[in-house]
Amino acid sequence: MGMSEGDRAHALGENVKKLRETRGLTQRQMAAIAGLPRATWSHLESGSANPTLSVLDRVATAFQVTLEELVATPRGDARRYPKGSLPVKLRGAAMIHKLLPDPIPGMDIDRFELPPAVRMAGVPHTPGTREYLAVEQGTIVLVASGERFELSAGDVVAFRGDQRHSYGNPGKVKAIAYSVVILAR
Repeated sequence: MGMSEGDRAHALGENVKKLRETRGLTQRQMAAIAGLPRATWSHLESGSANPTLSVLDRVATAFQVTLEELVATPRGDARRYPKGSLPVKLRGAAMIHKLLPDPIPGMDIDRFELPPAVRMAGVPHTPGTREYLAVEQGTIVLVASGERFELSAGDVVAFRGDQRHSYGNPGKVKAIAYSVVILAR
């Protein structure tokens, strides 16, 4: 069952107000940052507005959030995600778990599980991307930008995520690591 237009306007108003309040700014200050009239901002927060895409884009840019986040149904302040409820991708024998349920603009965080003797190619990201790999368990050999790094539990390596790279587990036990990709802006 979809949301009615009134529900959408109310959800937008709630999100805009919450985003503004968490930044400790007044309606007047946020309107100025977004380049919008104060009255337009007030209508957005009250849920009585039917904004254009251009207005929504200005608001999202001012908050540095996606349009999706701006118009999403507001959630409670806390929510539990049981084990297995977040997306998992298989890349060969490797399992890649999404670590967080909500997207963070410009960032991707995954948990890798590499079985023994498994190698996985990384996907080069957009130019300027940085990637961080933190090993939790086992051994991972990272080949990135022509360099080879043998990493053990507790090791972290930072590298250019826009180059060809691969992850391998030379050990006899499952290796677990966390990958944080900071996309170029």
